[in-house]
Amino acid sequence: MSNEKRILVFFWLLTIIVLIIFIPKHKLRKAILAFLYKQIITWMFGLLVVEKGLIRYPVRFFSKANKTSFSFEYFFYPSLCSIFNIYYPEKKGPFHKFLYIVSHSGAVTLIEAIIERYTDLIDYVKWRWYWSFFDHEYYVLFFCCVFSLVFS
Repeated sequence: MSNEKRILVFFWLLTIIVLIIFIPKHKLRKAILAFLYKQIITWMFGLLVVEKGLIRYPVRFFSKANKTSFSFEYFFYPSLCSIFNIYYPEKKGPFHKFLYIVSHSGAVTLIEAIIERYTDLIDYVKWRWYWSFFDHEYYVLFFCCVFSLVFS
């Protein structure tokens, strides 16, 4: 098994543990809804970005099924979205919400940029880190609006 595959297995295990620890049972329904909805969005746009040649995933699971990363688009990002939605500061002021959104998107983008730079898991072909940041910002803002309507 290559080092990149080991990294993927490590992230799978870490993500599962984080989900078990940080998603309370009484908020499980909200977490599952966020997870499933994020899967739809990231899978669709992930395929589009890969097919347009903007990003490559040289090392990935299910490489014969499609060119996108099953792990990133279908598990890691949706998991982070679930955690984001569970801990979103609904009752706080706009500045606190803004800070939460920017820090979440920034952390996800930073992790993605580090993975892109030091591994063969992601390869930015015609993509830049700030596009990922604004991409995450868009998803986050969209989820804030949808979830505030659904769960209020």
